[in-house]
Amino acid sequence: MYNRSGKVIMDRVGSVFLFLLLSWLFVLLFFLYMLSFEFPCLYKSVRIGKSGRHFTMMKFRTLKTNEQLPLKARQFWLGKFLRATNLDELPQLWNVLKGEMSLVGPRPLPIAYEPLLSHEQKNRHLVLPGITGLAQVNGKNTLSWEKKVGFDLQYVREVSFGLDLIILLKTVALVVQKNKDVSLDEKRFSG
Repeated sequence: MYNRSGKVIMDRVGSVFLFLLLSWLFVLLFFLYMLSFEFPCLYKSVRIGKSGRHFTMMKFRTLKTNEQLPLKARQFWLGKFLRATNLDELPQLWNVLKGEMSLVGPRPLPIAYEPLLSHEQKNRHLVLPGITGLAQVNGKNTLSWEKKVGFDLQYVREVSFGLDLIILLKTVALVVQKNKDVSLDEKRFSG
């Protein structure tokens, strides 16, 4: 029952609650973007969703827009902070409200990765992608792609209210810890 309707209810109620609770933070972050003269504030990326459907995922932009520069040279102070705290993911609450994402699930992959996925790996798309997931609370960007996809498939097999609650609590703990961001050093998925 949780998989059919309970998870959708938790996602919608949870995202509305988080929007209301964190509305002051959204305002503060938009103000900081204005001070940093780094526009636009939001980054949009087409991703693979449930059943392979494409959707536009939103994040707070964490890199300068000049794509000719190497990734590390595109960093700016606010973006570094947002990546380290994972607060750059907050706009995805809108994707959850729209039913394109869940609070918990495998992270949505860019559409460029679609042809690289094996038949088994595509099973990660049997559920809605999430803002956080099993791979994120077990090492995130320090994991190999093989391990990340393994955690994604494990989540698809074991999805439950209890597992989602554990992942959400671990996510809160990780945000509070503010770990060093290594995402710019991550190797691209190659299948």
